[in-house]
Amino acid sequence: MKIVDVKKAQPMENVHNVKASELYKTEHAVAVHITLEPGEELKPHITPVDVFFYILEGAPDIMVGDERETIHQDMLVESPANIPHCIYNPTENRARVLVVKVPKPKKATRLL
Repeated sequence: MKIVDVKKAQPMENVHNVKASELYKTEHAVAVHITLEPGEELKPHITPVDVFFYILEGAPDIMVGDERETIHQDMLVESPANIPHCIYNPTENRARVLVVKVPKPKKATRLL
């Protein structure tokens, strides 16, 4: 059994310059824990695979395509492959999001 302690997971470099840790990675899927401090955001980008965002803490705004909504803790948002998406934290509180990509992307994410 493999167990990952999110608090001890190694941060990974990313084009968004936010705290992110890869928690799970196989040939089938990737799961990343992202922390957005107040005012931080993921830049708008396109992922070549389906993605879902599960809000662990906070109330960030999530944009998928031309829709943008505030999403609260314990809510999940789907983002289909090849549709622009991003996450904003306009609040004064930290937001933590679990991002899962299925299947694992073979090519890089494209920033808009």
